[in-house]
Amino acid sequence: MTRVEIEYCVPCRKLERAIECSEALLARFSDNVDEVALVTGAEGIFQVRVDGDVVFDTDDSKYSPEAVTEAVGDALH
Repeated sequence: MTRVEIEYCVPCRKLERAIECSEALLARFSDNVDEVALVTGAEGIFQVRVDGDVVFDTDDSKYSPEAVTEAVGDALH
């Protein structure tokens, strides 16, 4: 099965965003994902990784829960 990591910037207070994404991912992919982990970070980071591969990064894409869910879905299929 699959591990999803959401690394978020603690000083930027992106915890709520990370929780929002984790809830959306678990609601949609609970049958295909073993774990959704929240990983603390710094320097503005907000990345989502599937089995270690970055599938979403706010440096490259505008944040929305839908964009994150779509990126994870693409990685799972």
